[in-house]
Amino acid sequence: MFSIGLTGGIGSGKSQVADWLGQWGAAVIDTDLIAHELTAPGGGAMAAVRARFGNAAIRADGGMDRDWMRKQAFGDPAVRHELESIVHSLIEQTLRARAAQASGLYLVFVVPLLVESGRWHSQVDRVCVVDCDAETQIRRVQARSGLTRDTIERIMTAQASRENRLAAADDVILNDGTTDLDTLRARTRGFHDGWCGRAARCIAGHPTHE
Repeated sequence: MFSIGLTGGIGSGKSQVADWLGQWGAAVIDTDLIAHELTAPGGGAMAAVRARFGNAAIRADGGMDRDWMRKQAFGDPAVRHELESIVHSLIEQTLRARAAQASGLYLVFVVPLLVESGRWHSQVDRVCVVDCDAETQIRRVQARSGLTRDTIERIMTAQASRENRLAAADDVILNDGTTDLDTLRARTRGFHDGWCGRAARCIAGHPTHE
């Protein structure tokens, strides 16, 4: 199946883009949602999280305390890497299983750390970046989550730079501070229509790369 790797920095709007693509018929697999499932009460990663980080990392309901873990992980790269070593292999297993069963016009992998991983570009047909400037990212995340500017900047520092994301992109959907929802939707629809055409050529056995 023709595939898109969809990424963007925190607050870029990639989740909204992914929602529209799913509504229009793409099969969407979101690695963030998988991570939430794995660290929810009874999730597949919770035994290892508790064993490594102790009860401080666990909420009363048995799920991972994401606020506590976020503070630890973005304050200490070693903690972040240990958490990733627990969760990422489980995400990969779940992702492959769901991709094998997916049906739709084409396949979309939503991967916040796509560029950082260094391996996704060879596994998808196109990399699409939802792009915006840093100040817009910070403003949006503050509005939706209440995180402090310092916390958001630490998260952004742990992610690829805007320049590196754009350098890895085959397609770019601009969603900066001047973009309203209707404009973002129209831009996304234009790429969706193009990807549907590429997917059809892929099914017909024609190359999808230009």
